[in-house]
Amino acid sequence: MKQQPDKQKGVLRSLDWWTIGIYLALLTFGWISVCGASYSYGDTDIFSLDTRSGMQIVWIGTSICLGFVLLMLDDRFYDTFSYIIYAALLLLLFATIFNPHSIKGSRSWLVLGPLRLQPAEFAKFATALALAKFMSGYGYNINKWKDFAITLAIILTPMTFIILQRETGSALVYLAFFLMFYREGMPGSVLFTGVAAVIYFVVGIRFEAVMLWDTPTSLGKFIVLLLVQVFSSIMIGVYCKEKNIMFRMLAYCLGITAISLLFSKFVIPFDVVWVQLGLSAIMIGILLWRGLGTRIRNYFFIMLFSIGSMAFFYSADHVLNNVMESHQRVRINVLLGLEENLSGAGYNVNQSKIAIGSGGIEGKGFLQGTQTKLKFVPEQDTDFIFCTVGEEEGFLGSTGVLLLFLALILRLIHLAERQPFRFGRVYGYSVLSIFLFHVFINVGMVLGLTPVIGIPLPFFSYGGSSLWGFTFLLFIFLRIDAGRNMARN
Repeated sequence: MKQQPDKQKGVLRSLDWWTIGIYLALLTFGWISVCGASYSYGDTDIFSLDTRSGMQIVWIGTSICLGFVLLMLDDRFYDTFSYIIYAALLLLLFATIFNPHSIKGSRSWLVLGPLRLQPAEFAKFATALALAKFMSGYGYNINKWKDFAITLAIILTPMTFIILQRETGSALVYLAFFLMFYREGMPGSVLFTGVAAVIYFVVGIRFEAVMLWDTPTSLGKFIVLLLVQVFSSIMIGVYCKEKNIMFRMLAYCLGITAISLLFSKFVIPFDVVWVQLGLSAIMIGILLWRGLGTRIRNYFFIMLFSIGSMAFFYSADHVLNNVMESHQRVRINVLLGLEENLSGAGYNVNQSKIAIGSGGIEGKGFLQGTQTKLKFVPEQDTDFIFCTVGEEEGFLGSTGVLLLFLALILRLIHLAERQPFRFGRVYGYSVLSIFLFHVFINVGMVLGLTPVIGIPLPFFSYGGSSLWGFTFLLFIFLRIDAGRNMARN
């Protein structure tokens, strides 16, 4: 009977109260923003349960209680039952696919009377726990193909179920785990490949229809193929330590491409892309020949990078125009500036920019935002709630909110790095990666910098599922961190 109070005292004393303080501050500012976003002229009671601001108080209160419960559990509970929790959430995600209730075209919600829950929000912490459990196992090495394949399967399985629920935005959040992989030893080349793919897609699609220098050469294709050659050449110098070959390849590719472009401009117009494809084929042949001759595997990896880069680029246009849903295609075209469509897919972002810009430096004040009060911005209390911050609190308030999120991210890095066991570190970096992805993408889409994929801003967007889900993520980590130095019976 005397051990339990001592244990609770030890947990409370070991808690990182700075992080809890940031959490409470974000909840407070989040509630203020929900009030501003959901308030209508004539409302007399913002605390009424008939209003969204009143219901958000319920979600906040239950989240704090939930966080307390999570802290009172033994930290070893999360390690021991990681796979069971993960399996239970997978079953729930799978069952949700056949949910008869469709909300805004998505089947990701479970409707239980007056309560609506989104299992995808809770699957994040379950996936993070499963990853931490597997990656902390004896002999795990992320550079082993078998270990890495199983790790990917842990992530891709819930992603697949969520995509089948027609909730692509929530599924993309799981890509954030790759940031944790990088901390745990994943080669930087994998992360670079992902960044390169984004560059290929944006540049290639955006400038595909633009002709280079009045020649029949697509500017998008020209830049992408040139980047593939430059990236591959530099990788030879970095990973194969062959500086001479790197400089020769760069000189030949850039020189022959420049001569071909000048010939096309001033002598006979032709598509220089064909020359670039020929140079790429020769480069791939040289990489294969060097790999076979020197037995250096990195040559084969660079060869695969070159082939994969070109295959990805030439398939991107097909995916955009024939695989993606029409609303997804329009959103990407609007983001890339290929379409304006201010009355359609670009309406949300355009109105959001107007609301944020109208706030000026100091903002219009609490409940004084005209753009939000008149409901010009759709989803302004959920996915686009940051526009309310910009309008009512202005540049200073928006900066303050972003600094709070920055403080949370930096604190999570500190906590993750001080974990004595890999389980805690992996879970901590998973939590950090998810928060970072949500904040970056949500604020970016409100400002028109990233595609509109419909994900909430942590602790700000209205709703119980997202608030509870983020509370699960954060407080499980706080409990794991609190137990790092506790004596074990």
